[in-house]
Amino acid sequence: MPTSVSPVSFDQDDRLRWVERISHLLDSQFRVPGTTWRFGIDPIMGLIPVVGGLPSLAISGVLILTMMRHGASGNLVVRMLVNVLLDTVIGAIPVIGNIFDFAYKANDRNVRLLRAHYAEGRYQGSGKGLVLLIVLLLLVMGGALVWGGWALWHWARAEWAG
Repeated sequence: MPTSVSPVSFDQDDRLRWVERISHLLDSQFRVPGTTWRFGIDPIMGLIPVVGGLPSLAISGVLILTMMRHGASGNLVVRMLVNVLLDTVIGAIPVIGNIFDFAYKANDRNVRLLRAHYAEGRYQGSGKGLVLLIVLLLLVMGGALVWGGWALWHWARAEWAG
């Protein structure tokens, strides 16, 4: 008779600890001396006009896919996508987006959501049905960022020329 294997906890899974380390690097690796205020490389990359948000978006997508493959429910994945979408869309606004990027920390939020999900014992398994949806959403968001940057560049060039 087969025996059931108890699921691995969040802290025992190397892949989930990897997600947590990468999220920390993106959102809160560095501390402003003399304060408790933290930031990561995500808002620094966001300072690069047009393409600065793309690496962060791609990494966030990989993190969500990893979390999904290791127990995040469909509902939880949607909440994580909303966090990343909000971070990406508002982060693309010049100046205001840069300030928002330093404060919002979507990846850290997503890791906290997954930890709470695990602590409640609600992890579900592979979640393969959502992989295509997430990949499509990330491609659309990335394409929108590239197109928006291209349009902004051409508009700016036209304004400067004349």
